[in-house]
Amino acid sequence: MKRTALGLALLLALVAQLTAHSAHDLVYGYECRSGLCQKVELSEENFAKAISMPVCRLFCGSAIGTLWPKPTGAVRLDTLMRQVDISFIDFHVNGSARQEKLWRAAEDRFMDMLEAQIPDRKILARGGYRMSVSINTPDEPTPARLTLETDESYVLDIDTDASGHVLANITAANFFGARHGLETLAQLIVYDDIRREVQVTANATIHDAPVYKWRGLLLDTSRNYYSVKSIKRTLEGMALVKLNTFHWHITDSHSFPLEVKKRPELHKLGAYSQRQVYTRRDVAEVVEYGRVRGIRVMPEFDAPAHVGEGWQHKNMTACFNAQPWKSYCVEPPCGQLDPTVDEMYDVLEDIYGTMYDQFNPDVFHMGGDEVSTSCWNSSQVIQQWMKKQGWKLETADFMRLWGHFQTEALARVDKVANGTHTPIILWTSGLTEEPFIDEYLNPERYIIQIWTTGADPKVKKILERGYKIIVSNYDALYLDCGGPGWVTDGNNWCSPYIGWQKVYGNSLKSIAGDYEHHVLGAEGAIWSEQIDEHTLDNRFWPRASALAERLWSDPIGGWREAESRLLLHRQRLVDNGLGAEAMQPQWCLQNEHECPIDACSCRCGGRLWIILILLGQLTTLYSA
Repeated sequence: MKRTALGLALLLALVAQLTAHSAHDLVYGYECRSGLCQKVELSEENFAKAISMPVCRLFCGSAIGTLWPKPTGAVRLDTLMRQVDISFIDFHVNGSARQEKLWRAAEDRFMDMLEAQIPDRKILARGGYRMSVSINTPDEPTPARLTLETDESYVLDIDTDASGHVLANITAANFFGARHGLETLAQLIVYDDIRREVQVTANATIHDAPVYKWRGLLLDTSRNYYSVKSIKRTLEGMALVKLNTFHWHITDSHSFPLEVKKRPELHKLGAYSQRQVYTRRDVAEVVEYGRVRGIRVMPEFDAPAHVGEGWQHKNMTACFNAQPWKSYCVEPPCGQLDPTVDEMYDVLEDIYGTMYDQFNPDVFHMGGDEVSTSCWNSSQVIQQWMKKQGWKLETADFMRLWGHFQTEALARVDKVANGTHTPIILWTSGLTEEPFIDEYLNPERYIIQIWTTGADPKVKKILERGYKIIVSNYDALYLDCGGPGWVTDGNNWCSPYIGWQKVYGNSLKSIAGDYEHHVLGAEGAIWSEQIDEHTLDNRFWPRASALAERLWSDPIGGWREAESRLLLHRQRLVDNGLGAEAMQPQWCLQNEHECPIDACSCRCGGRLWIILILLGQLTTLYSA
């Protein structure tokens, strides 16, 4: 249904109490004209029909308003708004008695999001209607736990009774779907700075479900340490856009900041300082914080490469901090586990045991990337062991050693998991190439995470063998790319900087081709060589939001159709405490569709092309 400015004015005239504020309190408001929100100077004549930008953008020109990510099902948003008294919002949760604590936390967060929109409580208009939020889910016999089988769909209905009481009903199969519905409801509640009141869409229906099951972000907390507070901030941003997996790359060769109860020497020797350690309490706090927000927190212990600090004095590693480092690894400090040391697997078992005990993962990441055969070949102990097995010291023999490690390490994972055979993720590597992938990696057990380019022909070979994949192609989803070199001059290895438009357009269907059904989803990644908690937010956001819409909605339209919504969404990230990177001057936010270089083409007919032709002719004359 086309929403005209006249229709908006008539419906908004029904909004309860326009307030006694004069037009002189504000300078600008907005009117919907030809499907765009246009800024207008307020006067006594137009004040009654002028609306705030958040309200205008909710209805003007788009069937989905400002919702992010874009819903995948039917959406109906009526243009009538109701003032809500946020002191009288009540929640009713049906069928989830066992999730009472979880829902209390979710309700508190919902109210915090509403408060974040109000610039000053002192000027908030009094009054408004009561609002009731009803959550309808089946009674779940066990605590909520996100898995690959979890149904995250929901239906949101908003209605208003004869007295003006706003009724919001969310129906879902479980806590996680219902939580997403609550997230969407929060986006339909806005602060009107003209009337200085909180308003909600009075009538709406939304059917929604994600396209991809795995929608994640990876954070490396080894190369630089991140406080629990900054990790929570990342989880908060993820919840705002319905991302559901926080991939925690906790350790690496640079540091070992995780407390392992049976092996305290690992963090005592391996952490940058004893203040920069993730204790058992820290991990439990992060895991529960994520669960409240619909997010699995999945640990990765990367091995056999990417180990070093913390493993001193064990005689269980090769080439630790070897120089020249470029002969043994991709960046300093080098370090790999020695697969020939039987006692090393006992240490791994204790690490895996801690991770399973604290994270209770439904999927576990064993790393497995960037193994250097030259590192192992530099160890006489490893060479002698291989010769005793009757092996040579060729590349194929070191791949056999790697396969031996993976088999033994997996057995220890299964032991601490009590034989549950958790799905295992490995990075693309030499082990995922022919012929080794067929020999060592069972497609029924392993999920392969792709970090090479989206056009890498090896991806198809993996898919042809029946492996499920998670996409993190570095040419679109490595969000640390773009910056100076840190081991040399020039720029870092994966430059240039990747804009949100490329993230948004990174189609998993195009990458997988005929094997799209094998794609679980994708992750955006931050490797932390040149990033820490002080620069974290603006590297993730709002580009992670672009990824979120790609994974939830898999939109057919391009980034241009999303840009206007993302600009407003970026402001919502900031309102909720995230230091999201600015996309454009604020003028562009306030003057919708005026900034794109071709903005005039839809309104100016052929004038833009005439200007471009004339510019081309002038350039030719000048060159001559």
